[in-house]
Amino acid sequence: MIDIRPFKSLGGADFGWLKAKHHFSFGHYMDPSRMGWGKLRVWNDDEIAPGTGFDPHPHRDMEIITYVREGAITHRDSLGHEGRTKAGDVQIMSAGTGVTHSEYNREEETTRIFQIWIIPDVGGAKPNWGAKSFPKAGRDARFEVLAGGRPGDAAAGALPINADAAVMAATLAPGQELRFRLPEGRAAYLVPAKGSVTVNGAALNRRDGAAIRDEDEIVLVAEEEAEIVMVEVSA
Repeated sequence: MIDIRPFKSLGGADFGWLKAKHHFSFGHYMDPSRMGWGKLRVWNDDEIAPGTGFDPHPHRDMEIITYVREGAITHRDSLGHEGRTKAGDVQIMSAGTGVTHSEYNREEETTRIFQIWIIPDVGGAKPNWGAKSFPKAGRDARFEVLAGGRPGDAAAGALPINADAAVMAATLAPGQELRFRLPEGRAAYLVPAKGSVTVNGAALNRRDGAAIRDEDEIVLVAEEEAEIVMVEVSA
């Protein structure tokens, strides 16, 4: 099963400083058929104007992964963590027992991010934050795990999260093919950050979403230079 969700079909909000598209129900956007995909609860496609951002606000019991596509985001939280995550880099925040944080665009250009929320396996974990650079050269025609909680993910260099899930990315040149085995009982959701591809023969354009389950293998073929972000979770 592959459910293609065109970008134009997504819910959204425009606050002037923030232009957001929601792959799943979020905020004022509610669609009972799009409440999540397995443990994946939120995938927001955010554009944040220069000099603006999310004021301090709390979270708990959620794994929050930020994939920076353009610009940079500056994080600060109640645990004393502070850092700037730029395009191509990833940050994670395990909210656990509770944390208050802010996310600002301190740049002179628009910052564009994917914000991904995954439900943790166990509530009440110790809060955590981290960020890491992942050069795109390391994911040529293969998925590199950026954040994960599956066995072996942390040892392979992924940022740790408290969920049996993985956030990964790949780059493809025009005409390149990538094959990914989807284990039984697993589901995936993928979005091209750039370019367009086919997914098991179905067309997927930039910023469209593809919800996938009950497929033994995912076959991606790039129609043009493409950058793909995918989350694998328990179905």
